[in-house]
Amino acid sequence: MEILILLALLHFLPTFIALLRGHHNAFAIFLTNLLLGWTVIGWIIALIWSVTASEPRVRTAG
Repeated sequence: MEILILLALLHFLPTFIALLRGHHNAFAIFLTNLLLGWTVIGWIIALIWSVTASEPRVRTAG
Protein backbone atom coordinates (compact mmCIF):
# COMPACT_ATOMS: atom_id res chain seq x y z
CA MET A 1 0.00 0.00 0.00
CA GLU A 2 2.79 2.43 0.90
CA ILE A 3 4.51 1.68 -2.39
CA LEU A 4 1.37 2.64 -4.34
CA ILE A 5 1.17 5.95 -2.49
CA LEU A 6 4.85 6.61 -3.13
CA LEU A 7 4.44 5.80 -6.84
CA ALA A 8 1.41 8.10 -7.11
CA LEU A 9 3.34 10.94 -5.46
CA LEU A 10 6.29 10.34 -7.76
CA HIS A 11 4.00 10.23 -10.79
CA PHE A 12 2.51 13.64 -9.95
CA LEU A 13 5.81 15.22 -8.93
CA PRO A 14 5.72 17.70 -11.87
CA THR A 15 2.26 18.85 -10.77
CA PHE A 16 3.39 19.36 -7.16
CA ILE A 17 6.43 21.32 -8.32
CA ALA A 18 4.26 23.54 -10.53
CA LEU A 19 1.82 24.21 -7.71
CA LEU A 20 4.56 24.98 -5.19
CA ARG A 21 6.24 27.38 -7.63
CA GLY A 22 2.94 29.09 -8.47
CA HIS A 23 3.38 28.28 -12.14
CA HIS A 24 0.89 30.13 -14.35
CA ASN A 25 0.24 26.91 -16.33
CA ALA A 26 -0.15 24.61 -13.33
CA PHE A 27 -3.50 23.24 -14.52
CA ALA A 28 -2.15 22.50 -18.00
CA ILE A 29 0.85 20.78 -16.42
CA PHE A 30 -1.54 18.73 -14.29
CA LEU A 31 -3.50 17.66 -17.37
CA THR A 32 -0.32 16.77 -19.24
CA ASN A 33 0.87 14.81 -16.24
CA LEU A 34 -2.48 13.05 -15.86
CA LEU A 35 -3.02 12.16 -19.51
CA LEU A 36 0.54 11.65 -20.76
CA GLY A 37 2.50 11.09 -17.56
CA TRP A 38 2.23 7.32 -17.87
CA THR A 39 4.58 7.59 -20.83
CA VAL A 40 8.11 8.43 -19.85
CA ILE A 41 8.31 11.20 -22.45
CA GLY A 42 5.07 12.81 -21.22
CA TRP A 43 6.32 12.75 -17.62
CA ILE A 44 9.64 14.32 -18.59
CA ILE A 45 7.86 17.04 -20.59
CA ALA A 46 5.64 17.85 -17.60
CA LEU A 47 8.67 17.91 -15.29
CA ILE A 48 10.67 20.25 -17.53
CA TRP A 49 7.63 22.48 -18.01
CA SER A 50 7.05 22.67 -14.26
CA VAL A 51 10.57 23.92 -13.53
CA THR A 52 10.73 26.50 -16.32
CA ALA A 53 10.41 30.17 -15.50
CA SER A 54 6.90 31.10 -14.61
CA GLU A 55 5.27 34.49 -15.01
CA PRO A 56 4.03 36.03 -11.78
CA ARG A 57 0.27 36.34 -11.57
CA VAL A 58 -0.96 39.89 -11.84
CA ARG A 59 -3.99 40.85 -9.83
CA THR A 60 -6.25 43.48 -11.25
CA ALA A 61 -8.63 45.60 -9.28
CA GLY A 62 -12.13 44.77 -10.11
